[in-house]
Amino acid sequence: MIRAVAGGVTLAVRAQPGANKTAIVGVCGEGNATQLKIAVQAPPVEGKANMALVGFVAETLGVAKNKVELISGKLSRSKVFLIKGVRLENASTLLGQWIKTS
Repeated sequence: MIRAVAGGVTLAVRAQPGANKTAIVGVCGEGNATQLKIAVQAPPVEGKANMALVGFVAETLGVAKNKVELISGKLSRSKVFLIKGVRLENASTLLGQWIKTS
């Protein structure tokens, strides 16, 4: 789900657009196929859901939106984000807290 890469981390996400509110709703998959499941209030039209996800991931990890880049899955529910300037340990801790409170 989350992996260290040069300059930051990548985060695998399974998006659920058109939800009542944007929130982490769980984890799906196992092993290397594990994804963070995020419900997104925005519709999957004209990139609105992707923009909402970028904002939500940035807020969740405490970084600016320009530090979050969608690198895979623009037209898919399965997406991979690159979060620049974040250490794996910090991201894992923050996501763990969000998953527990969701």
